[in-house]
Amino acid sequence: MLSNEDQETQAMPLEKEIRAALSQHWAASDANDFETEHQIYREDAILDYPQSGERIRGRANIQESRTLQANKKRFKVRRILGSDNLWITEYILYYDDKPFFTVSIMEFEDLKVAHETQYFNEPFEASAWRSRFVERMDT
Repeated sequence: MLSNEDQETQAMPLEKEIRAALSQHWAASDANDFETEHQIYREDAILDYPQSGERIRGRANIQESRTLQANKKRFKVRRILGSDNLWITEYILYYDDKPFFTVSIMEFEDLKVAHETQYFNEPFEASAWRSRFVERMDT
């Protein structure tokens, strides 16, 4: 069995890799670089939006739903916290210059996001145009 110090030493490179991947993800999100933005996700990733009751399955669907969004988006990361396979990013998402204070919770498997849940400071309705990418979440 590894000592706490040995476990921390092994975890540090993993955490540095995840933090670097998150920094790249949010920078790509802000730059509308959809290809780089979605490299962080597993092929079978799940993205949940509890406030609208939407769930999107699969990296391709997540990416396409974001690519087709008409709004002008900008991202300002306030902080990234996490360890091991659970990471939280607090950021401001600007849709057409309107700020939305947002929290993203990402669960990693093999250095890729397996499940992300995003919470927004204001409720919003599910968008009809992206219905082909989503399924209704059980509440």
